[in-house]
Amino acid sequence: MDDLDRRIGARSFARMLGEWRPPHGRGLAGALADRVRLLVLDGRLPLQTRVPAERELAHELGVSRTTVAAAYDALRVADVLHSRRGAGSWTRLPAEPAGPGLRSPFSPHGDRTLFDLAHAALPAPSEELRAAAAGALHDLDGLLGGHGYDLLGLPALRAAIARRYTERGLPTTPDQVLVTAGAQQAIALVLAGFTGPGDRVLVEHPTYPNALEAMAARGARPVALPVTDGWDLDLVAATLRDAVPRLAYLIPDFQNPTGGVLDPGGRARLVELARRTGTTLVLDETLSELWLDAPVPPPAASFGAAGSATVLTLGSASKVFWGGLRVGWIRGAAPTVRRLAALRAAVDLGSPALEQLVTARLLDDLGTVTAGRRAALVTARDGLRAALAARFPGWRPSAPTGGLSFWIDLGEPVSSRLTVAARRHDVLLAAGPRFGLDGAFERYLRLPWTLRADRVDEALDRLALAWRGLEHVDAGARPEPVAVA
Repeated sequence: MDDLDRRIGARSFARMLGEWRPPHGRGLAGALADRVRLLVLDGRLPLQTRVPAERELAHELGVSRTTVAAAYDALRVADVLHSRRGAGSWTRLPAEPAGPGLRSPFSPHGDRTLFDLAHAALPAPSEELRAAAAGALHDLDGLLGGHGYDLLGLPALRAAIARRYTERGLPTTPDQVLVTAGAQQAIALVLAGFTGPGDRVLVEHPTYPNALEAMAARGARPVALPVTDGWDLDLVAATLRDAVPRLAYLIPDFQNPTGGVLDPGGRARLVELARRTGTTLVLDETLSELWLDAPVPPPAASFGAAGSATVLTLGSASKVFWGGLRVGWIRGAAPTVRRLAALRAAVDLGSPALEQLVTARLLDDLGTVTAGRRAALVTARDGLRAALAARFPGWRPSAPTGGLSFWIDLGEPVSSRLTVAARRHDVLLAAGPRFGLDGAFERYLRLPWTLRADRVDEALDRLALAWRGLEHVDAGARPEPVAVA
């Protein structure tokens, strides 16, 4: 892309920056530089984006031009901006991050020596995965005589996925399943099949950040549905009626990041609303098998008359098994599955056969895997909740009954500043605005309980140092309790 192809206006940039000022107004240039750097490294501000001129941004932010100039200078030194005399400045990613404060929690090249409280992901179930891989090598013999390409996915895996949906209360046949390279590809395929540039997409707010990025890449326009306190179905109905989105992307099982679960009545009404308005409903159920206190209700697609609404259900092996498998799927009507498979040919020609065979065997052993996972995750969740209460008594975590993380009300709009400060202590965080639009959720932080048990205490000690190092509006103030679903 040519450097001049992408730019952001001062007003949009100011909105993206959100609450960036320190509470007492000191160190404005450093705080501004830290916020821009975080936006770049988190992927919220795309690379090779021309940032506003110093004078324009200073006017929009209500600060001196000297403040903006000093921030831009610091970003150039950090290799986050590059400039051309008389032409402007563009964002870039440092080739070699200068210390932990510049590492992105979502970077594929993250330093494994850091304390990762950004990724809500589990290590592989080693024993079960090795056994499945050994069996898959035997299964592979039956495929070696063919060409190896399969847009829809291997029959063995599609059958295993269909059986699991049927067991959960949603009768499914293999021809209703499309295997993808993870749930992220599933989201991208659905967007390609049902939306075009400029089309509206209803999303929960907050929501899964990589879904927002897929929408941005497609040119779709997210329409926010607040869910911090759970789903308001009356508001869903009004939004579907007034905004007329082409598609609605929702996470009914352990909503990412709030952890909420949509009840059976809500699922039934959601499908009925989609039927009535003709809205394609995309339901991300990648966390549905990770219940801890009680199983989630049956898949939302099982509510309502068959074929009465376009409902696509997404699943993945990444959360319950291992992210390294890169196997996901779409469940929908057979004609829709075939249409999406045809679109896939422009991207790839199918998922790797061996990973599919491994996943099929793991699905057949799902009960064993999840039983071990569940016991460890309950211990980790409850232990992290107790540790947070001891170290951060003013924080208000959500109370999820499953999934992998807490959504925490910090009591102050300092999430991005805390994320930057924590990196200086070798702790990686995912700031609240990473999960929202236009800089929202600075009061919130997603904190997973997936870090290795022997590293949690030191990670929290380091996080406490970062928290105490912030300038707080009132260090002794306690926020009122906030009900978070």
